[in-house]
Amino acid sequence: MTLEDKHAGNGSLEGKSQQYLGEKQQANEKPVTNGKGDDSVKQEANGKCDMPRKILKMYSWQEIQRHNQEADQWLVINRKVYDVTDWAKRHPGGHRVLNHYAGEDATDVFRAMHLKLDIVKLYLEPLLIGELAPEEPSQERNKNPQLVEDFRELRRTLEAMNMFKANWVFFFLHLAQILILEILAWLMVWHFGNGWLITIFISSLLLISQIQSFCLQHDSGHLSIFTNPKWNHLMQKFLMSHLKGLSIKWWNSRHFQHHVKTNIYPKDPDTDVGPLFLVGDLKPVKYGKKKIKYMDYEKQHLYFYMVGIPVFVPLYFNVKSIQSLYIQRCWEDIAWVSSFYIRHFIMLGPFYGIFGTILLIYWVKFLESAWMIHVTQMSHIPMKMSREENRDWFSTQVLSTCNVEQSFFNDWFTGHLNFQIEHHLFPTMPRHNYHKVAPLVRSLCAKHGLPYVSKPMLEAFGDIVRALKKSAALWRDAYYET
Repeated sequence: MTLEDKHAGNGSLEGKSQQYLGEKQQANEKPVTNGKGDDSVKQEANGKCDMPRKILKMYSWQEIQRHNQEADQWLVINRKVYDVTDWAKRHPGGHRVLNHYAGEDATDVFRAMHLKLDIVKLYLEPLLIGELAPEEPSQERNKNPQLVEDFRELRRTLEAMNMFKANWVFFFLHLAQILILEILAWLMVWHFGNGWLITIFISSLLLISQIQSFCLQHDSGHLSIFTNPKWNHLMQKFLMSHLKGLSIKWWNSRHFQHHVKTNIYPKDPDTDVGPLFLVGDLKPVKYGKKKIKYMDYEKQHLYFYMVGIPVFVPLYFNVKSIQSLYIQRCWEDIAWVSSFYIRHFIMLGPFYGIFGTILLIYWVKFLESAWMIHVTQMSHIPMKMSREENRDWFSTQVLSTCNVEQSFFNDWFTGHLNFQIEHHLFPTMPRHNYHKVAPLVRSLCAKHGLPYVSKPMLEAFGDIVRALKKSAALWRDAYYET
């Protein structure tokens, strides 16, 4: 969830932030600027009002980079320096997302993760403390300024081509497909009973519904299907919590960290799958040198199929979701997740009983797990994993993701997440436009000598196993090193 999604929610500003914006909090917590309309608010956010401007201090990159701790976080956006230390714990996308960019230039990731910048600026202005000194470059000196500018020019081109505009008919048809599958499953069991053949058939319908719900939720979590942010946020809750039974707060916190620091250990939570698996080049060597052997990691590619795939969604995801609900005590989130189980007990309970309904729910999740783990991991596990190297946004995403070749089946099967490179570069872009921008991204990669990896789906599946074997070999060599 991004800042614009929570403009009317938990993101209320405090202290000097409220004084600067001149806000009054109404009962519904919407910021109101002393009776001014929305246009006036946007004017203030864009610096077009007559309010006195702050006198900004000048900072060097050396000084900014010292403020990279959880208790002291600065970041740079468009050469402006912001102190986000106090704001981080109220950041709708989670405090870790901001902490991961503390002391760095966050211009491109900020633009990538937010759609409505005029609203976000309402939150940024009170946090402004200075700007880069005139003699300082716009990015850290280790970054390629020409590559950064070329990528920003590419984004401006795509914006001019309306590539970030969602086709609501596309998403409406996908939502209709999900609802039809759910209703059809209930009608089948209601009309024919709970025989084995019917159970297998409705399991298949519910499985396809769960897969498509994940794909559509992935869209609603990033882009504006509706013009109203509240409706987008409501859609995400409906898809992830009501249709899939998972905490949206837990998912967003995890997923946004993955997007902003893809394959960066330990900032990307998807790189931390130990002690069951060791992935990448760093953690296997670390475990090996410390003589850590929770299991025989040389056989982890076999455990991937025997244990990893079966437990990924039905056990790991659900345990983490429930743990988050218990710790955060967010009653709205709890109510949405509860509605998933209530709906199944009402629809299927009379035919299967409570125990049978629970078995059916987790049988479908078990089947979904095999799909989800392949689709999500084939584009990242075989790619570069590293500690923080503070690369530019474009290089970070291209080196840590890969595509699967386009076809009607691949597009449908993955929900267009076979265009993982484009999805990571432009998270707020509607997925029906990925194939249109892919040639331009490939061209920019070629210009700057960066790999643009696209492979057949079966090869991508096989690369998961090959990557696990490679990591196991690194662990073995370090473990038995004398």
